[in-house]
Amino acid sequence: MPLGIAVIGLGRWGPNHLRNFSAHRDCIVLAAADPSTASRERVAQSYRTVQLYADYREVLARSDIDAVVVSSPTATHAEIVRAALQAGKHVLCEKPLTNSSADAWPLVAMARERKRVLMVGHVFLYNAGIEYLVKAARRQEAGSPFYMDAVRTNLGPFRSDVNAAWDLASHDIYIFNYVLGERPTWVSAVGASFLRKPVEDIVFLTLQYPSGVLGHIHVSWLDPKKLRMITLVGENKMITWDEFGVPGPIMIYDRSVVKDPVYTTYGEFQLLTREGDVVLPRIQLHEPLVAQTKAFVERCRAGADGEDDRGTARQGAEVVDVLEAAAASLRDNNRRVEVKYGG
Repeated sequence: MPLGIAVIGLGRWGPNHLRNFSAHRDCIVLAAADPSTASRERVAQSYRTVQLYADYREVLARSDIDAVVVSSPTATHAEIVRAALQAGKHVLCEKPLTNSSADAWPLVAMARERKRVLMVGHVFLYNAGIEYLVKAARRQEAGSPFYMDAVRTNLGPFRSDVNAAWDLASHDIYIFNYVLGERPTWVSAVGASFLRKPVEDIVFLTLQYPSGVLGHIHVSWLDPKKLRMITLVGENKMITWDEFGVPGPIMIYDRSVVKDPVYTTYGEFQLLTREGDVVLPRIQLHEPLVAQTKAFVERCRAGADGEDDRGTARQGAEVVDVLEAAAASLRDNNRRVEVKYGG
């Protein structure tokens, strides 16, 4: 039997989920919900067999709905995900999982207790370039990592429910965590609100990991160029990921700094740069949202997370913990804030 799917929230991302789940051979999209009449009417033109509701609770009451996708505003996530789990549905929730740690971790526990899949839409973990970066980091292709840097900017889209960190930096936090296989111990953040006070439209974050790796993230809704870039600097090599890179998203720089045991002054090593080749590995590109959709369906079929551990509920809650610490740092003039994890 195909998996009965409903999409809750038909704004910017909801229609993308409708498209992908409708195209999956093991799914049938039966319903969608959004309080906006205009959003429902827009969807109705393309998905005539999907029953549309203003109230998501009517969707959850249907016994033929096995799983729901929550793509509503962040502030509504906790309420809707909780209700969906209580109704016995599997859930794919757009990032961030919630806007508070106090809401996120009880959802993690609820999903585990009710044996329901709760997956968070960490979609960039299904990006082919990021997949390569993860594998390269885990086989230490660049050597021991020193630091990671991310830039994620554009002119808009401007949001009023969350700031740029909750909207954009959430991507890079979960990418950093997954690439490094650890979570930060403290975070500091500085930002500014130029367009819609008090919502910060530009934020700079610094993250410290237990291994000593330093992370830096620059996010902005107020920038002339759309950039999605990550740099991993290691002991032996440096790897960059550029979402819009030509001819491909990954570049590996065989460059590093070596210590020459020739003394220029007493007790001092000379640092020399080593220049090597630049390699552009061939990356077979695919649509990340299609891959994420497939992974979610497979987890629902298996009734558990299985071997693919991307976007687990725990990972989603940990990102919320980091974002909360960053928010505290923003309020306190860039102070280092220890990240307190709820689980």
